[in-house]
Amino acid sequence: MSQQAKRVVLVSRPKGEPKASDFRVEEYALPAPGQGQVLLRTIWLSLDPYMRGRMSEGPSYAAPVPIGGVMEGGTVCEVIASNHPGFVRGDIVLGRAGWQTHALSDGKDLRKIDAALGPVSTALGVLGMPGMTAYTGLLDIGKPQPKETVVVAAASGAVGSAVGQIAGIKGARAVGIAGGKDKCDYVKSELGFDDCLDHRDPDLSAKLKEACPDGIDVYFENVGGEVFEAVFPHLNAFARVPVCGLIAQYNDTAPSVPKWAPSLMRSVLTKRLTIRGFIVSDFAARHGDFLRDMSQWLREGKLKHREFVTEGLDRAPAAFMGLLKGANFGKQLVRVGPDRA
Repeated sequence: MSQQAKRVVLVSRPKGEPKASDFRVEEYALPAPGQGQVLLRTIWLSLDPYMRGRMSEGPSYAAPVPIGGVMEGGTVCEVIASNHPGFVRGDIVLGRAGWQTHALSDGKDLRKIDAALGPVSTALGVLGMPGMTAYTGLLDIGKPQPKETVVVAAASGAVGSAVGQIAGIKGARAVGIAGGKDKCDYVKSELGFDDCLDHRDPDLSAKLKEACPDGIDVYFENVGGEVFEAVFPHLNAFARVPVCGLIAQYNDTAPSVPKWAPSLMRSVLTKRLTIRGFIVSDFAARHGDFLRDMSQWLREGKLKHREFVTEGLDRAPAAFMGLLKGANFGKQLVRVGPDRA
């Protein structure tokens, strides 16, 4: 009897929040690598908010996951069989195997992980896509200057936590916004932000004014919705707003124009604001700089991170639904198989 592998496929396109019934766990025969291929065993699966967009058919920067297709996702994998000259059994690689225990690859989408830089799981977090999103979005678009004020939402998450710490390294003042006292305490006491506010506070805008008496020079946007509504009146002239995500709006079922849109556009004009959306791949040429700087800051203890681990591929759908509601505390990972690295 052939060895069985497992995968999570998309069954239906969510209307609003994803449900357990939108996913299906399937078993399938373990494939054998052909000429020029490797067989991968998934160790770590990254769960990220952008995946909600891949579940929908609307226009976006990437094609949606097809119905019946394996859910998309970044992975750390072990090569367990190879017919490829560039890889040998036992290599640990970063790839995009998706939500499955095993996958075939022609090697074009794989990069060997340097375990000397840190635990291999960090290739999906602080030394991976979320970390590079923070690094390039803040430094290349936000361009924080010493003593300026940088505000970031979802400050305890994989991207936001790195944004605030990098801002501090560059001599700026970092103010986070997070969900709940525990997360805010972590952001201030463990990550070293100058302040952190609870996004559930009904007086968030007033609290922002107190926490940012000189206004906001950089707002790193990854949430949108009511958090942005509270932030934008406090943006200074020539403020920069890198936009990498809008998690508060991903489950919206119909487009809408917020009541504050005219005020925002007036501020864009009168304050000469820069609001720029970006995808991390826009800055692919900066990957070497990112790895050099971030790994150094990690070694020096200037950059801290936390991983929120869910055990087992079967639990990936529930973990993803929790991620969209802020249930995670740090970088959301799924341990799909044993990490022998």
